[in-house]
Amino acid sequence: MKILVTGGAGFIGSHLSEKLLEMGHEVFIIDNLWTGKLENLSKIQNHKRLHIFIENILNESVMNELIFKVDHVYHLAAAVGVRNIMDNPVETLDINVKGTEMVLRLANRFKKKVFIASTSEIYGKHLDHSLSENDNRVMGPVKKRRWAYACSKTLDEFFALAYYDEKKLPVVIGRLFNTVGPRQTGQYGMVLPTFVQSALLEKPLTVYGDGNQTRSFAHVYDVTDAIIKLMNERKAEGDIFNIGNDNEVTINDLALKVKQMTGSVSDIEHISYEKAYGPGFEDMERRCPNIDKIRKLIGFKPLNDLDAIIQDVIEYFKE
Repeated sequence: MKILVTGGAGFIGSHLSEKLLEMGHEVFIIDNLWTGKLENLSKIQNHKRLHIFIENILNESVMNELIFKVDHVYHLAAAVGVRNIMDNPVETLDINVKGTEMVLRLANRFKKKVFIASTSEIYGKHLDHSLSENDNRVMGPVKKRRWAYACSKTLDEFFALAYYDEKKLPVVIGRLFNTVGPRQTGQYGMVLPTFVQSALLEKPLTVYGDGNQTRSFAHVYDVTDAIIKLMNERKAEGDIFNIGNDNEVTINDLALKVKQMTGSVSDIEHISYEKAYGPGFEDMERRCPNIDKIRKLIGFKPLNDLDAIIQDVIEYFKE
């Protein structure tokens, strides 16, 4: 099978591309290298079944040619990371909305199946339970720039479901919850690689707010396995699935665990969100997926616990 991975030089996209090649597929990658890196593809860049295009997904002629060639499209290209959202709001909205609209429109032209990578940010400020796919969204005010990313990905989901309902385009939507692992950078605000890098360099681990906010971390290996299985399951078409790990940890406890596992003597420092990101930022206090739906359909169960994830990230940065 011929498969297009948009954002294929990114953290998740590069791991996904490796697995698809291992499965015997021919893989086409398009990435503008804004947040992706060619070094993420160093293990496979010379593979005879890999084709890399350094291009923007908003280049319609290139996208038209690529989507025409392939059988499936995994659409992962997006502006990602809290830092990007706060510093580049126009580009965030432009790439996330226009890029997805173009992918869906061209996929519909040639009737090619599409996976849309969405996000747990969709749920907003829920507090009281693990998040299920049909839960209401609780968004902050428009003046808080933090919510631009969530709204752009919400529109992506609406677009995808509209194409499925009206045009009968086979689409699958995955809401990813804090995917982590080797190759992820802390450059754009990702907490775990930032902590690990700081700990290894004996620099302070910076926690935003009081640190009692909780997150649930899933290994990129588990996430990419789930994505591929969903795309190969006809019953997943036209539907939305949480993809993540349902074990929660506070950011304070995460920082302590990273210190322990690295043997670091780094201090843990707390700073305000406003100092870190400037005015217009809000954070959610809890983000934990209910994964009953994906477990029931494809038997999904995360195989890597938090200690295994942290150890893999430590080994990556040590190398």
